[in-house]
Amino acid sequence: QFPDTGSRKEHVKITTESKPGFLERLSETSGGMLMGLVTFLLSFYLLFTNEGRALRTAKSLDEGLSLVIPLDSIHSVSQQNDGRLVHLAGALSTSKPLFDPSYGLSIQAVKLKRKVEMYQWVEYEESTEYEENDEIKKETKYSYNTEWKSEVVNSRNFDREIGHKNPSAMAVESFTAVSPNVQVGSFVLSKGLVDKIDNFKQLSLSNLEDPHADVTRGGDYFYHSENPRRPEVGDLRVSFFYAGLSGDDPHLGSADKVTVIARQRGDQLVPYHTKSGDVLEILYPGDLSVEEVFQKEHESNSMKTWALRAAGWLAMFVGISLMTRIFYTLVDWFPIVRDLVNIGLKAFAFCVASSLTLLTISIGWLFYRPLWALLIGCLSVVPIVIAKSRVPPKKQQ
Repeated sequence: QFPDTGSRKEHVKITTESKPGFLERLSETSGGMLMGLVTFLLSFYLLFTNEGRALRTAKSLDEGLSLVIPLDSIHSVSQQNDGRLVHLAGALSTSKPLFDPSYGLSIQAVKLKRKVEMYQWVEYEESTEYEENDEIKKETKYSYNTEWKSEVVNSRNFDREIGHKNPSAMAVESFTAVSPNVQVGSFVLSKGLVDKIDNFKQLSLSNLEDPHADVTRGGDYFYHSENPRRPEVGDLRVSFFYAGLSGDDPHLGSADKVTVIARQRGDQLVPYHTKSGDVLEILYPGDLSVEEVFQKEHESNSMKTWALRAAGWLAMFVGISLMTRIFYTLVDWFPIVRDLVNIGLKAFAFCVASSLTLLTISIGWLFYRPLWALLIGCLSVVPIVIAKSRVPPKKQQ
């Protein structure tokens, strides 16, 4: 196994700048308030549209489950099912193998990916700031290491390019070849279904010979290097990946099986448009039943919904924090007061963001499930009630 990284170099750079005055900090805070307002408004849009999308997808999946027809055979096309949503499972097949003539490689698969990496300098930096003599000093440690990277690293942006210069381009390019005709039995998959076949596996090169005199095979890589054990900056290594094995291979095994739910149009499988305005065009690896497929789709929809809800809440929290930052700036001359105000502002942003997030979600559900919307709307006042209950009552006179 040849090394993935090389030697490491580093240096330290110290910069000094005057401590910003009150007016300068206030100006920076004002700019942050504007960004906070934009983030705050965008969070409402994200949360509201996410609820509509989640409900529309759920209704479309329920509609699809009630209409889908499992096919008895994938080797015959019945015109009786034309235009209907169908379910089928079977092995992938393609009309001809995919080639990479530059390296003498071919495989019967849906996709073949060539990944090219170049041995390059990579810059890392670590910074620490501290105050000294009423000045802010920033100490930055730059370190450089040689590594294999699939993208060209622009060394012109390095703090110190001398001695760490990378080539501006790769002599060999990465690419992905896709079979023009992919079938399951007698049915041709649409482009959208083919795009879902992305479970790439690395292709073993142990059975291949070195394609050129200047190329050396090492493990599962082809190296464009005089000495792969001691690569130099600019050397290349090439690996291959495949997805959707579509023929029996003595080294890789049997063709991959997939499960598809889509609309039948002649001998083609194309997107199905639901009454809710969504599109059903589903493909999973393996042999799955109708119920298993739709269960996976509901789980995926739920995970996406909660992820976007969390993103919406976070955007709202950040927006409120930026908009209220000015109160922190006004008292940052007094350390104890500053820390108390900072804690209070974070608690305020947390409570308000939580309440407004729940309220926005409830509005999104209002036209679809009013009872759920009312319940979530009631929950939206809980964070404020809890925060208010923690405020000590005024002492009696």
